[in-house]
Amino acid sequence: MRGAAPVMQQHFLNKEESFMYDREASFPMEDTRNEARIEFAEKGMTQLSSRRCEILKLSKSGAVLGIATQFRLPQNFYLDIPSARIQMVGCLMKRVHANNVIEARFLRLLTDRDLNRIFVYSTHPNHRNRTLDIYR
Repeated sequence: MRGAAPVMQQHFLNKEESFMYDREASFPMEDTRNEARIEFAEKGMTQLSSRRCEILKLSKSGAVLGIATQFRLPQNFYLDIPSARIQMVGCLMKRVHANNVIEARFLRLLTDRDLNRIFVYSTHPNHRNRTLDIYR
């Protein structure tokens, strides 16, 4: 077959993974303002790097993160929220916007207790009157 363009073989898992996340129910995003940290492995698994960020919007299944500086971020990373004492939430990067805003999808759903704890420590005016329920 002379002159024919090579056909790109696409692995079936690529399509399946994308389809899986498109089909998942998305939860409504709520405005928040929390300090967080993105942790990811650089140079294989030898070095774990971290960058500071801010959570702008949050839901049970994902978050919108604002980052002050522009750098190359891998497709999967961990999100730490030190004020709420929530560590290493696995994330997949969905979209990167030009104004240093990242949309990320969590690998597991956050519980209502974790969400409430994050909103208690938020500096957003919508969450001013939230209190931490210590009996749950």
